Amino acid sequence: MINNDLVETFKALSHPIRIGILDELKKQPLTTGEISEKYDVSRYAIMKHLAVLVDAKLVLVRRMGRQRVNYLNVIPLQELYNRWVSKYEAPHASSLHHLKNLAEEREKQTMDQTKAKKIDSFQIEQEVVIHATKETVFKALTEDINNWWKFRVGEENSKLIFEPYLSGRFYEEWGNGGALWGNITYIKENEEIRLNGLLGMSGAVNSFYSYRLTEDGEQTILQLTHQATGFLEPHWEDAHRHGWNELLAVNLKKFVEQQ
Repeated sequence: MINNDLVETFKALSHPIRIGILDELKKQPLTTGEISEKYDVSRYAIMKHLAVLVDAKLVLVRRMGRQRVNYLNVIPLQELYNRWVSKYEAPHASSLHHLKNLAEEREKQTMDQTKAKKIDSFQIEQEVVIHATKETVFKALTEDINNWWKFRVGEENSKLIFEPYLSGRFYEEWGNGGALWGNITYIKENEEIRLNGLLGMSGAVNSFYSYRLTEDGEQTILQLTHQATGFLEPHWEDAHRHGWNELLAVNLKKFVEQQ
């Protein structure tokens, strides 16, 4: 993360309304009008605040017909955390924090399991800036995926394989079995990949995710979209939001930029 990006992030976080907007978008994507209704200021003022958040890449805007829908992008916050916080945490404090999270997660899972599934949907939008060419990033997303995609369904030493062609599979295999992570529905070399795949979910779920690559000088902007609909567990959206952040903003970015 270069210093100019840090300046924009700190600037965006310097106003209580902008922090409040990020808190609201953490719950769900909102149109500009829906955000305006939550504050006793003019729509113009809200649009100016949103512009600051967009400049800092903390908010991503997607057009849906005539509506402007705003999505939280957690990547800059994660990068700020990695630079300013994580390196100075004491190991024992991290261990205790991990233990606390583990206990809370188990309690949450127990509570979630008591709730009936319902038909729901979510959409995750994230952008990652990687200091490499589109060709290098595309190769990492396809040929090198086993080196940075750390999540596994099966055994820890299983192998991930990505077949970079239409109807190709993204799958995991181990000695006595395997798992399908997705099927390619669209691919354009060095520009875009679209897949259908459950990504750790199960049951009556339709899940779609895509990567789009845009070169900006000596860096590449990787744009992720993940949409899911069906009988979703309550915690799946949050789990996938954090999972994508770890995979793309941490693992993939580190793998590509250290080559």
